[in-house]
Amino acid sequence: MDKKSSQAHKATHFLHNLDEAVFARPKWILSFILLVTLFFAYQIPSVKMYSDFADLLPQEHTYIELHNEIKESFGGANVIIVGVEVEKGDIFTNEALEKIHRITQQVDSLPGINHNLVASVTHRNSRKVWMTPEGNVNSEAYYDPQGGVITPEALIELRENVVADPRVYGPLVSPDMKMALIKAQLNEGQLDYVKTFNEIQQMRMDESVAGIKIHVTGQPMLVGWAYQYLDQIIEIFLFTALIMLSLLIFYFRKAYGVLIPLAAVIVSSIWGIGIISLFGYNLDPLGLVIPFLISARAMSHGIQIVERYYQELNSHADHHLAARSTFENLFRPGSLGVVSDAIGLLLIAIGSIPLNTKLAHYASLWALCIIITVLLAVPLLLSVLPKPKKTDIKHNIFRNVGFACAEIISDRRSAKNALWLAAFLLVGGWYFSSKVVIGESEPGSPILYQDHDYNLSSKAINDSFPGSEELYIVAEASEKGGIKRPEVLEALSRLEKHMMLDPEVGGAKGIPDLVKQVNRLLHNDDPRWTQIPNDKQYVGGLMFTYMMSSPIPGALNEFVDTDERIANLVFYYKDHQGETIRRAIHQAKEWITANEGKVEGLKIRLAGGTIGVTAAMNEAAYETNLWVLPLVFILIFAMVMFFYQSLAAGTMMFMAMLFATTLTYAYMGVTHMGININTVPIIAVGVGVGIDYSIYMMDRIRSEMVALQDLNAAVRKAISTTGLAISFTAITLIAGIVMWVLLSDLRFQSDAALLLTVMVILNGAAAMLLVPSWVLVFKPKFICEAYQDEDGVIHA
Repeated sequence: MDKKSSQAHKATHFLHNLDEAVFARPKWILSFILLVTLFFAYQIPSVKMYSDFADLLPQEHTYIELHNEIKESFGGANVIIVGVEVEKGDIFTNEALEKIHRITQQVDSLPGINHNLVASVTHRNSRKVWMTPEGNVNSEAYYDPQGGVITPEALIELRENVVADPRVYGPLVSPDMKMALIKAQLNEGQLDYVKTFNEIQQMRMDESVAGIKIHVTGQPMLVGWAYQYLDQIIEIFLFTALIMLSLLIFYFRKAYGVLIPLAAVIVSSIWGIGIISLFGYNLDPLGLVIPFLISARAMSHGIQIVERYYQELNSHADHHLAARSTFENLFRPGSLGVVSDAIGLLLIAIGSIPLNTKLAHYASLWALCIIITVLLAVPLLLSVLPKPKKTDIKHNIFRNVGFACAEIISDRRSAKNALWLAAFLLVGGWYFSSKVVIGESEPGSPILYQDHDYNLSSKAINDSFPGSEELYIVAEASEKGGIKRPEVLEALSRLEKHMMLDPEVGGAKGIPDLVKQVNRLLHNDDPRWTQIPNDKQYVGGLMFTYMMSSPIPGALNEFVDTDERIANLVFYYKDHQGETIRRAIHQAKEWITANEGKVEGLKIRLAGGTIGVTAAMNEAAYETNLWVLPLVFILIFAMVMFFYQSLAAGTMMFMAMLFATTLTYAYMGVTHMGININTVPIIAVGVGVGIDYSIYMMDRIRSEMVALQDLNAAVRKAISTTGLAISFTAITLIAGIVMWVLLSDLRFQSDAALLLTVMVILNGAAAMLLVPSWVLVFKPKFICEAYQDEDGVIHA
């Protein structure tokens, strides 16, 4: 049987017949697409934009499981921290203490606040404990708001009492006594970020006076700040759309070249947002970069199709045939590229972070819809619309990129040089990639710029205090009252000492310290009695004495649960950078491993608080990154190999991905951008999106080789034709992304835009230079020995 016969290729012949059937009824199919578009458009009004803190947490991680168990009793990661700083003197003045108390009361009245977990030096739970001459233990609040003006002598005594209390001096009052903290926990199920943020900002304005600074930090404030930029995000979207429209007009200068890619983007976006609505998901303000990127990719595919259509019009007088030829030439590589995009998006769901799982579900389907809304609909639309009057493509500055690349890779020698240069860059990229950290690489939040009010507040608080970021380590005994056992308390005391060996730990709070302090107090404040008693009943008596000394219910709630079976140890750190968290968790695991099983019935669990929750997020991001990228590489390699029936094709795409991804990580290492839950999706998407360019280039070289039967000529023709569309779509995408860099006050969006820009440039370079070089040097058979059957389908 003749290998060029359609009967020799039954599978492709069936697809060829399907193509004919599709183009025989273009209006029916376009009408169906329109009806589906109207259906999705009807769903759009129900889509909401908001952030849900629970979506950021990997719910299956053991740290988050612990966090969910203890957040109502000991607190979670939704902490508001207000720092009141005096510029002259210290906080122990009537004016400063009154202000601290007023702010404490306002924080305590915030929506969704956990009233049992509010702490400040003026709060009723901050108390001086002493023993009376009669032998009774008594306590009183350090600050009495009803007590009137405090005399200078009383202020001095108050200062001395606070300094003597390690639970207040250090955690709530800075060592230089110039700043006091108000700490509060918000209940996760009752979070209203906007209302909380607005009330705090109003409080800052109301309480703002000369000589006193008010700093506010914490997760709810961070999300509140992000919400403040929603209007700016919309403005940037509009600017981006205008820039892309202007570039389309400049590039094509034809109605079809401008309106059809725009229509493709609009229809694709309607389908995508409709899918979000059908899933019942929300749009997160910090995750808008991915939907924007998918829309930009829809435009890129639309540009490729219209560009190829005008080229085909020079070969076919009948515009129906030109549209059909465009479809046959671009649908297969385009679909392969879209599926690659979808794979990169879908694999993000491997991690246990709900935000990324939701993103993976709707974004992968959104990307796949491009096959129908762009790759199928645009050629059909071109076949239905009248033939354009002017079919010539005018030269412009963008087209010089393709011609320049064609000159650079002009022969086998220059191709070898390009591959050697790529190998050198790859080695350098591996070195700088090793500098990438897991988590955040600098203090404060990477979502905002370092000079932002939020990060300046974080810096001011961390500079003044030994530590404001909390790590919770929970001890569980097997029976009720088990925490009172002396051997359990001794073990927890040793754990505290071990954790305090880390110079970054600014302090600790736990039930062993409280028992030692009360024991000392009951022995005439003799330091020699700062020890844990040998009798469980005696320990229970000390705890009961402390509890009864306070008229406020639940005095022990911050240390143990009501059954005295679970205890919370709190350690204070200056920041939650990736290295700080890694060291803290390693230190805790080191002690647990060395002491596991030594105390019967005692179990130590990690980890809660801001440090514990961030550790879980970092570990989840690392594990996701560890699995997603290799799987993206393997699956795209396998698909390309299967699609082209060639190991060389898969290898070529694998090397293009490896080059672009390695240098992307090198960029992250040089710019100190960490791997976290925000950057992992962008990298995964970038790999899938970037490989589109290489697939289009490889496929065009193959088709030109069949037509010209000269490899050098085929490479030059492919670079100067498909390369034009690749360079323009890359430039268009970058031009749109640049607006996020220039205009966004959210550093994360700016950094994400820069990262995407780097990935687009690297992937564009791989497609325009490395893929042609690889073909010229290695002369793969699936290209050099390709032929066309009688249906016009190319085979190896």
